Amino acid sequence: MAVNVYATNLTTDNLSRHDMLAWVNDCLQSYYGKIEELCSGSAYCQFMDMLFPNCIQLKKIKFKTQLEHEYIQNFKLLQAAFKKVNVDKIVPVDKLVKGRFQDNFEFVQWFKKFFDANYGGQEYDALAMRGGAEMGGVSGGSMGSRIAKAPPSNGSVNRTSRPSVTSRITKTSPVSRSSVPSRAAPSRGISSANNSAAVSANTQAQIEELTAQLMESKLTIEGLEKERDFYFGKLRDIEVLAQEHEEDGGEFSQKALSVLYATEDGFAVPDDEEIPPPPAEEF
Repeated sequence: MAVNVYATNLTTDNLSRHDMLAWVNDCLQSYYGKIEELCSGSAYCQFMDMLFPNCIQLKKIKFKTQLEHEYIQNFKLLQAAFKKVNVDKIVPVDKLVKGRFQDNFEFVQWFKKFFDANYGGQEYDALAMRGGAEMGGVSGGSMGSRIAKAPPSNGSVNRTSRPSVTSRITKTSPVSRSSVPSRAAPSRGISSANNSAAVSANTQAQIEELTAQLMESKLTIEGLEKERDFYFGKLRDIEVLAQEHEEDGGEFSQKALSVLYATEDGFAVPDDEEIPPPPAEEF
């Protein structure tokens, strides 16, 4: 049976989105370029087969799909596998299949902790297990570009690349210069347009990078605030219990209160009005 994990996204060190994608691609010999591409659910399904052999039918998984209803089918298989090995994690399918960064990044962070708690170090040839089906890179880019981005793997399959359009053009028989009219000015115009397009694409890539970093920072801040409120509530409960028994002359209660009220140099005790109320416990 599976080992369940309940850690928040900040109780242990988390990988960045780049490291997370590298981990997924290395384990599964896949070509994911964005966290959002994990919305298909196929990666999690194969991870479950790696962790718990025969808990899921690989032949039913849609490894190469861009259809939302097939994403949902993959997550149904994942939920069935969770139930089979007693994983009590609720999968937010309706959010994940929309392909938003935040939802998918939070889920893959949890899954990485779940994987680390259950992986036994056994060897697993992911590409062979799924019959050579490719994973990742469905949102854009040629096959060649996806292979270039993929991390090296001992079990990777060599693919023969097709000759590019440029190489085929260079192999054609030469044409006499005298038969081709001059196109010098239009060529410079096309080159300028291509340069502008390249600059625009680079700017857009930088915007996407900064947006993703901003989202990561937002998730980190939200997690820290939740964790802060959680431990503040616990300390407040301890303070109330210690105060109730302080009148009894209990030595332990007095020591506990002295620890709670101890301050450091440069720290000012806030007024009662400034202390936030303890958060309501979540069930």
